[in-house]
Amino acid sequence: MKDNQQTGKVIIAGAGPGDPELITIKTVRHLQKADVILTDRLVSPAILDQYANPKAEIIYVGKQCRRGASTPQSSINQLIVHHAKAGRLVVRLKGGDVSIFSNILDELEVVNKHGITYEIVPGITAASGAAAYSGIPLTARGYSTAVRLLTFYKSDVVTSEYWKELAGTDDTLVFYMSSETLHGLVANLVANNISKDKLLAIVEQATTPFQQVQVSSLYDYDENVKGREWISPSLVIIGKVVGLQEQFAWLPNSNSRNVYFEQVSASVKNLVTQKETEYVGRA
Repeated sequence: MKDNQQTGKVIIAGAGPGDPELITIKTVRHLQKADVILTDRLVSPAILDQYANPKAEIIYVGKQCRRGASTPQSSINQLIVHHAKAGRLVVRLKGGDVSIFSNILDELEVVNKHGITYEIVPGITAASGAAAYSGIPLTARGYSTAVRLLTFYKSDVVTSEYWKELAGTDDTLVFYMSSETLHGLVANLVANNISKDKLLAIVEQATTPFQQVQVSSLYDYDENVKGREWISPSLVIIGKVVGLQEQFAWLPNSNSRNVYFEQVSASVKNLVTQKETEYVGRA
């Protein structure tokens, strides 16, 4: 934690993977006191409805990779600085955990640069939430003693040498932001002769009322899974532990194609854009 009494304060906090009850008490307390909340797309609306200070200004700064409108990280950084310099308590609310694929480094650098007091509050990451709500232990005696958190959102993120290592390890592999490149992911592992006792699970909208879990052999991927469009967010789990899902699944599939994290309406997005322009101009 940094200390500077001349400005406001920034709380970088994780909201968990979807279920609003998975948020931490510490984050709830910060939300109840916040002057400004900068919230990601993958934050349950119920969290803001139930816990946000009624007087807080809520600004949606969501990102959606290659789909839909996204707020540039530079704009988020400028909003953080503007509000903190104005003496406000700013909660930067992120889906999942703040340290897992969340661009936290950019925001830490900007608050450090401007001498802004900040605090980091962890949250339950998607891997933990998806595994728990699917009945898949990420590690288990005789199955896996380690977990790797990865991403394959474009073809050059993972090298050919590393694919060989991933195919050969008994570690559980969890891929974030990789549902759109799933075919290439599976093809690389199969090409490197991944063991047939390691299965594939795709968890859509984990921990929400619309959660769906699809399990398949990697070698039967083309027959069982290929061509399906996955609802965001979707998480990919690969390993021997996936074979435990059928036995220990405690939450049935919703069999729904509804979307839990609805996109912000165009009117709200326009309002956010106007506010960004106003605040950035003052900074």
